[in-house]
Amino acid sequence: MNNRTVSMRTLIALIIGSTVGAGIFSIPQNIGSVAGPGAMLIGWTIAGVGMLAVAFVFHILARRKPHLDSGVYAYARVGLGDYVGFSSAWGYWLGSVIAQVGYATLFFSTLGHYVPIFSDDHPVVSAVAVSALTWLVFGVVARGVSQAAFLTTLTTIVKILPLLCFVIIVAFVGFSWEKFTIDFWATNGNVGSVFEQVQGIMVYTVWVFIGVEGASVYSRQARSRSDVGRATVIGFVAVLLLLVSISSLSFGVLTQQELAALPDNSMASVLEAVVGPWGAALISAGLCLSVLGAYVSWQMLCAEPLALMAMDGLIPRKIGAINSRGAAWMAQLISTIVIQLFIIVFFLNETTYVSMVQLATNLYLVPYLFSAIYLVMLATRGKGLTHPHAGSRFDDSGPEIPRQENQKHLLVGVVAAVYSVWLFYAAEPQYVLFGAIAMVPGLIPYVWTRLYRKEKVFNAFEWVVVTVVVVAAIAGIVSLVNGSLSL
Repeated sequence: MNNRTVSMRTLIALIIGSTVGAGIFSIPQNIGSVAGPGAMLIGWTIAGVGMLAVAFVFHILARRKPHLDSGVYAYARVGLGDYVGFSSAWGYWLGSVIAQVGYATLFFSTLGHYVPIFSDDHPVVSAVAVSALTWLVFGVVARGVSQAAFLTTLTTIVKILPLLCFVIIVAFVGFSWEKFTIDFWATNGNVGSVFEQVQGIMVYTVWVFIGVEGASVYSRQARSRSDVGRATVIGFVAVLLLLVSISSLSFGVLTQQELAALPDNSMASVLEAVVGPWGAALISAGLCLSVLGAYVSWQMLCAEPLALMAMDGLIPRKIGAINSRGAAWMAQLISTIVIQLFIIVFFLNETTYVSMVQLATNLYLVPYLFSAIYLVMLATRGKGLTHPHAGSRFDDSGPEIPRQENQKHLLVGVVAAVYSVWLFYAAEPQYVLFGAIAMVPGLIPYVWTRLYRKEKVFNAFEWVVVTVVVVAAIAGIVSLVNGSLSL
């Protein structure tokens, strides 16, 4: 029976739908706060090459290892060891948890412009509202209820239409070439050198591309393998053009300093400067509907890494328990509790949406980096570092790849790995340290499970990874204690 039913058009829609999220609505302020138009264009060029390489890493690995279907962490686990796979899943899970808090915060702060009770003047009300929304969604997904296909399609349309309206209206009505070029390199903006500006926008460019690897999941269902590659390029270029258009057009309406001073939903403010209040209302409605439409899916995604690791024996299997309605209720409950804890911590510390974005992005980078390293290993030596699961579905074996194709895979892997390392370097140090602190608690269930199963805890490479994480976490804790580190 042929199950290759996903067309290239559908694959393109999946890429665009999974990549374009709430982050795009805040991109004018995010970019404007750290860079001018010139550095912005350089940054998007680097991000375009780097994130396309990351997307192709997952596409190539899906083709070379079609039996590895336990999410993005499976590649890191097979190639570099169980703990590296676990840390990739743990990072992806925590990134998703923090992203949930960020999305809900952005939703209620936007709503606060129209419903004063949710404004920044009432942080406790917003915290309670975010908590209530989180537990309401848990109640839905724990019953095994998921969004229907038509709702996902509707959500994508709701997201894209306001963005297209923004591009068309601003391009033909509000854009000023003189304003765009008057301080092209932001020499008057107190944002540093061009290099520092480019460095500053890197995390934001990754944030708005999270999910671009999603097309590789559907490789086996595509009508042809070549469709996946073409869809990845077309979908990625479409999203990149949309992001570059919104960023560039915004600099033609407001100066870099004006953009930097905007609220989180900065696209609304830019359009309001062009056409008045109804423009802000249009964009705000698109953002709110987009966040609400995707919130259930993202909260379900939060639980997926935990459930997969439990099913694969990396953490206690009870965490992956499935109820009678087919929902991983224990993983959902743990994820919801952790989301609630982050809500409390973030609101007590008055953490901004931008800080949540930077922290979540650093955690998302973990599986990106390790998957790229695995592809480099496959292209150079044909296998990963360890093979503790030979003969199982985590076996590292695979078909022989022609030399010329391997060279292409090596180039993609190297570009993605270098780009991922550069992103860690470009990130603000405090978010790297906070990310390390967040990784350490995962050692408890992982080590306990390995000891309980009487399995080797770490291989040589994993000891290096653990040492780096623990040392960074200790440095972060010391900095927290002496007051030099804060969110």
